[in-house]
Amino acid sequence: MTKTKAGNFFEDFELGQVIRHATPRTLTVGDAALYQAIYGGRFAVQSSDRFARDIGYPQAPLDDLLVFHTVFGKTVPDISLNAVANLGYAGCRFLAPVYPGDTLSAISEVIGLKENSNGRTGVVYVRSTGYKDDGTEVVDYVRWVMVNKRDPGTPAPPGHVPNVPAAVGVDVIGNAAPLIDIEAWDDDLSGSPHRFADYAVGERIDHVDGTTVEESEHQLATRLYQNTARVHFNQHTEAAGRFGRRLVYGGHVISIARSLSFNGLANAFHVAAINGGRHVAPVFAGDTLYAWSEVLAAEELEGRPDAGALRIRTVAAKNRPCHDFPDRDAAGAYDPAVVLDIDLWLLIPR
Repeated sequence: MTKTKAGNFFEDFELGQVIRHATPRTLTVGDAALYQAIYGGRFAVQSSDRFARDIGYPQAPLDDLLVFHTVFGKTVPDISLNAVANLGYAGCRFLAPVYPGDTLSAISEVIGLKENSNGRTGVVYVRSTGYKDDGTEVVDYVRWVMVNKRDPGTPAPPGHVPNVPAAVGVDVIGNAAPLIDIEAWDDDLSGSPHRFADYAVGERIDHVDGTTVEESEHQLATRLYQNTARVHFNQHTEAAGRFGRRLVYGGHVISIARSLSFNGLANAFHVAAINGGRHVAPVFAGDTLYAWSEVLAAEELEGRPDAGALRIRTVAAKNRPCHDFPDRDAAGAYDPAVVLDIDLWLLIPR
């Protein structure tokens, strides 16, 4: 009887199955520093204890996406170790701030299954939730992933495709950030004078800067999240795979895009929700990423006179600057350079 684990294949999942994931992870200032070193994010609230305390936090919170990736990484050995592709995200809510010293764990529920017509793969839908060790929920989200079957001849489990939300309602976001003292918000230190009222629906922002993905950095980042997906690490097997090389974890691309967005959205200090996201094309070491954003909505938050919510669509492209906003054409096909299309709610001071 083997003591090692090959991960779950499509036929191992059952609708309604609940999976408690290993391993709890205590996040520290070391994790925050390493995340900073990899992505170079400059958002003041996550960079400075003094800035964060002045506006109402007890200390600088950990970056929202570091929390997301840590919880995501917990789920990989059970959900997507045998994945062909991570297809999308929806309904992601950040529910409570996370600080150095907090320990995170994760639980997932299988909410949908659908075998693909080729009979070799199927799509698994899960709702995953991350918790602090005191039981506080910090993030939850739906994702769907294409997973290999162990045996194409195995009958498929009963199919069910769940309804996933097109967007997170503005009425359920914002609780993961305390009320902030906007009089104490220092635009010079935050890096921008532009606040909630300065953004218009329909406005597009070229974030200008580019970042080249390094082999060592994307693997270091993915290990930081304890994400064990083979496609990111094992060149011996991936040399014979679809692309002939290791694939960059999609979350690494999301974090690079978020970091690039500082140039134009410097005061958007908190990712309140991920409405949806799609990895349009693969990214490999050596690719240079650029990004642009569009303001989809600007909404007031009930009970929060301190901040508003911007619904921002961010598009990342590889090896192509975004001054002309590469996007879909009239037929809906993406520009060949586009690699990421993600829809976020961001909090920004008034």
